[in-house]
Amino acid sequence: MWWRVVLLCLAYWLLGAHFLRYSHTVAAAICLLAPALLFVKSAVGVRVLQIGLLVGAVLVWAKSGFEYVAMRQAMDAPWLRLAFIMGGVTLFTLLSAWSGNKLASNRNRGS
Repeated sequence: MWWRVVLLCLAYWLLGAHFLRYSHTVAAAICLLAPALLFVKSAVGVRVLQIGLLVGAVLVWAKSGFEYVAMRQAMDAPWLRLAFIMGGVTLFTLLSAWSGNKLASNRNRGS
């Protein structure tokens, strides 16, 4: 069960690092502190984290991936490795969101 918490934390910290790279410190701080919702003993906190990761996967990783690959293609630079890396980060974020289902169901039952 602990590995699900680790996946959620890593996914949020990875999003926070992305925001920090572009000097969006408020968004980075939110991503850094978001896993603190896991201390709330309610399934609602886990669901909020899952929704945040789904939004992050689509609006941050997938969007950035498409933009970076298009930019590389326009410059006639190698882009395939970048596409695999960004796809992997997107899939990791989606897997992390999915792994929270068991956490939320355990909190609904009161375990």
